Amino acid sequence: MKKMLISAIVAPALLLGCRPATPVQEIRDKQDSVRDVEIVVNDDEWSRWRGPRQDGISRDQDPPFEWSENQHIVWSSPVPGRGHSSPIVVGDQIFLTTADGEKEEQQILCYDRNSGEPRWTTTAHRGGFARMHSKNSQASATPAWDGEQLIAAFVNSDALWLTAVDADGNILWQQDAGPFHSEHGYGSSPTLFKSLVIVCGDNAESSFLAALDRSSGEIIWRVARERPGSHGSYGTPVVADIAGQPQLLLAGHGKLTSYNPENGDLLWYCDGPSEVAACTVAVSDEVVFASGGYPEKEIMAVRGDGSGDVSSSHVIWRGRKVVTYVPSPVYHEGRLYVVNDSGITACFDGESGDVLWRKRLGGSFSASPTLVNGKLVAANESGTTFVIGTEPQYKLLAQNELGDGCFASPAICGGRVYLRSTDTLFCIGE
Repeated sequence: MKKMLISAIVAPALLLGCRPATPVQEIRDKQDSVRDVEIVVNDDEWSRWRGPRQDGISRDQDPPFEWSENQHIVWSSPVPGRGHSSPIVVGDQIFLTTADGEKEEQQILCYDRNSGEPRWTTTAHRGGFARMHSKNSQASATPAWDGEQLIAAFVNSDALWLTAVDADGNILWQQDAGPFHSEHGYGSSPTLFKSLVIVCGDNAESSFLAALDRSSGEIIWRVARERPGSHGSYGTPVVADIAGQPQLLLAGHGKLTSYNPENGDLLWYCDGPSEVAACTVAVSDEVVFASGGYPEKEIMAVRGDGSGDVSSSHVIWRGRKVVTYVPSPVYHEGRLYVVNDSGITACFDGESGDVLWRKRLGGSFSASPTLVNGKLVAANESGTTFVIGTEPQYKLLAQNELGDGCFASPAICGGRVYLRSTDTLFCIGE
């Protein structure tokens, strides 16, 4: 109750778009408060960006792979405003973020998972919209569910804000993680580790990584990130166990970098793939795969057991073919799958970097593909979803039309596919 009363007093001031007073500085003196809280992984849910394990892989076995406006649509529900965040599916609820351009509101939405009926809307911010690329939105970060609350990230009033709400949409806390000078907006999503929620604040002036306590919003650690040029970056950091330890992995600002998620300490870094990266890295048990598209174009594989600068010692391969900029790659059983921005899909041998097959699908892509039951599901910006086999040879299994644009990545769980189009949320199933 005390937490809710505090939120009721603080939230209205935040909704007015006040500038944060906290300057850019490293915070490293509260790391002892990190608690070993288990992050629940439920394969019947899609609890955060790239799924419950943040690898872009659904463990579902029987979702439909063919649909249309009149086939296999369990329900569809209008989505107000504009946003590119992917659906978060937990229990009997679905969460989205959106932005109302007329009211200048950034909102968190909740839908009933079974019927698609809207349940509630919570406004996180009013006013304070950031400068934005025409392809981006004011609500592009996918929120994360930690088992008790939903944590959403928005750039507002020159700061990166986190908002935590409970299952009924009540604001529990709001906190600015650090200043953010927008060049093209924001695209990175929150990630979870133990009792922390971790966000990337790469921007056009002073970049940082920050870890906040999930129960209070208090900043536990924050570290600066070196900017080699004049641009921001947009990738989402992910935590993966590699070489026997948890590593916080992020590409962008000209380096592939590994941090200790417990305290933000730098573990290792490697030059590449580009100054600006917008996709999430993929990982195997020992290797990190990263891709970046501006101004350099490169895709690379790096062993994750190094220390310090590993640019000359741990790079397994680099390539400049079928580089992806915004859509994230997927690694599975020795192969790396890519669907890039210009609509070319390819399969790489994970060990050698050899391209096993590649094919032009058609259209432009911003959404990341999801792998499920040996098939890659990828939606282009026009709303066409391609289903591709993951065998050593290319095989197009289905091409589905919904007649509406798609920038959000598909969530697949519980035998159903959840697709967010330009203005509609679709539930696809038998």
